[in-house]
Amino acid sequence: MDHVTKQRRSEIMSKIRGKNTTPELVVRKIVHSLGYRYRLHAKNIPGKPDLVFIGRKKAIFVHGCFWHGHDCNKGKPPNSNEEYWFPKLEANKIRDRKNIIDLEKMGWKVLIVWQCNLKNIDSLRDQLIKFLNF
Repeated sequence: MDHVTKQRRSEIMSKIRGKNTTPELVVRKIVHSLGYRYRLHAKNIPGKPDLVFIGRKKAIFVHGCFWHGHDCNKGKPPNSNEEYWFPKLEANKIRDRKNIIDLEKMGWKVLIVWQCNLKNIDSLRDQLIKFLNF
């Protein structure tokens, strides 16, 4: 059972963004400071990656740990309303896997940056440099 009213839950959910999230903005700022240029949410690329490097055939997805089912503290599904959340979050994971497979079949390299990776900016910067240079 949900511990907030249906109206309050609707208000909370309406504030959740799919684009231009704080983790995504952090990654974009790092990548830009490294001198790389990219496209955002390219509609013609499977999964509409958050950052797309067309010439390099590389794509970066910035995933929220909760929404994409990461195996960390932030990725735990809620204990309430499980009959709603479990299928929804599982469908997100299935869609993510399909998008990655589709991109790789097209010859693209894919990097997933998890929300929890932003705790260590230096490590994230190194990960981004390594991904974009090779």
